Amino acid sequence: MSTSSFNDFFERWLTEQEHHLESLVVAAANGQAGDGFLRDLKGRVLEHYEEYYRAKSEWAHRDVLAVLSPSWRTSLEEVFLWIGGWRPSTAFHVLYSKSGLQFETQIRDHQGRHNGDSVVADLAGLSPRQFGLIDELQRNTIKEERRLTEKLAKVQESIADVSMVDLTHAVSEMMRRTDDDDDDDVERSSNGVSEEQVERALVPKKRKMEELLRKADDLRVVTLRSIVDEILTPIQAVHFLIAVGELHLRVHDWGKRGDERLQGN
Repeated sequence: MSTSSFNDFFERWLTEQEHHLESLVVAAANGQAGDGFLRDLKGRVLEHYEEYYRAKSEWAHRDVLAVLSPSWRTSLEEVFLWIGGWRPSTAFHVLYSKSGLQFETQIRDHQGRHNGDSVVADLAGLSPRQFGLIDELQRNTIKEERRLTEKLAKVQESIADVSMVDLTHAVSEMMRRTDDDDDDDVERSSNGVSEEQVERALVPKKRKMEELLRKADDLRVVTLRSIVDEILTPIQAVHFLIAVGELHLRVHDWGKRGDERLQGN
């Protein structure tokens, strides 16, 4: 899969995500949708996310550097990337933000229910037990995030290890010795001597980056599935997935328009 083919895949994937979002919105507005239908719907949405991560993993195995600096992401999105994607703990901020907004809406519209037997269907109706489960999952997720961030720092610091410093010095010395030669000859000599050495020095770093990316993506998927499948009710999961989809799609759109304006100047 080439970079351009992955770009094409990602654009198709975004279009499909828009369709899934429409289905989620319709289901949320339809108070008659049964739990079975909602479970099937959220299952399709989660499978769609996992399809993206499977394709991403395949591409990362071929070119992990391209995945960690993805051309299919906008400049706005790149600012918020963590190991090639969104921070898993972002899911909890989405959950709490949407819950608070829906709770405020209920109060404003005088739709809050105070009867102990009443159940609020959306995220404003999260129970104390659910909040407890969310808190535990959030703590574990942040702990794993920090562990991976520390591993990332070690890999990043390895750019200045002995092998890299020795190699860059050797190549620089060679270029200085051939400074009086023709420029093209210098370039060929430099590349010919050092290319295999450079690759040998970079391969283990790339492999560690690929491993980190895989673990980060696994954490993203596990976090999303844990919230949707293990904590939220089917209708609450629909509301949550709407918020996640809207955030992802609209930020991508804003970033794309911003990049287009910069390119036009």
